[in-house]
Formats: sequence, structure tokens, C-alpha cells
Amino acid sequence: MTVGYEAWDKARGAEIIAEHAGLEGATLVILHALQEAFGYVPEPAIPMVAEALNLSRAEVHGVFTFYHDFRKQPAGRHVLKLCRAEACQAAGGDALAAHAEAKLGVALGNTTADDRVTLEPIYCLGLCATAPSAMLDGRVVGRLDEARIDALVAEAQR
Repeated sequence: MTVGYEAWDKARGAEIIAEHAGLEGATLVILHALQEAFGYVPEPAIPMVAEALNLSRAEVHGVFTFYHDFRKQPAGRHVLKLCRAEACQAAGGDALAAHAEAKLGVALGNTTADDRVTLEPIYCLGLCATAPSAMLDGRVVGRLDEARIDALVAEAQR
């Protein structure tokens, strides 16, 4: 289990769902709360959310799969997100993504074998003027080049 996350527990999941069920936009709020607690949205939670909100499982699953930030399994200790939007691609983002994949030994969307780093695509950080860009554990970094990618990878592997 990744440091900082609780192990999946149905009773704890039900508690989180009940705590947020009455809020506006509850589906998204609940999915975020589940991921914050467990590091991912456990598959058994989907029907629980659907039942609590009087939605179909398909509706909840549709929301879960539509948003790229929701995970089916816990992330590594550090999350390195590489912008894959057009401005970053035009500024050399494809080559930098391939470089990061090679340095970490995993493809985008995967976690290293030691669970230290999850490498994820993100589809716009709003840093188009400083493309290509990335985010490491919530900290945005622009004007990437191979040296900056190497530094981010090294930081994440600590």
C-alpha cells in the first residue's frame, strides 16, 4: 500500500460516500474523496456510489472514466504528469515524454516497479506560453528540456 493512503475497506468507503452524498455535484465529490482516502477509486465503490445517489452503475462509471485524474489503482509515492496538449506537443513534448518513459522504464499511465513514480499524461496545465510543461506532485514546471526532465525524474525517485 502506498504511504499515506488507507487500505480499501467497504465500511470506510460507505462512510465517505454518506458524508458527501447530499452535496451538489456529489458524484465527482465522492469520487475525489474516495481517491483521496484510498489513493484510487476501488471498483467495488462504483455500485455503492450509484446506490447512494440513485444513479445507475453506468452513470457513475461514465463519470469515473471520463475524468483522467481518477485511478483504478494507487499511484506511486510521486506522480509526474506530462502535458500532452497540442501546445506542449508542438514544443517537443512527444520527445520529452519518450525520454521520461525511457528514464523511468514505464509507459505513460504506469507506475515504476518500486512504486516510487507514477508517470501520467495530463491534457493541459495552462502553461502553453512556457511549453512543454509538467507537474510533479502538484508543482508545475514549464520550459522543459531533457535536463529538466532528468532532474524531475531524479527528484521523484528519491
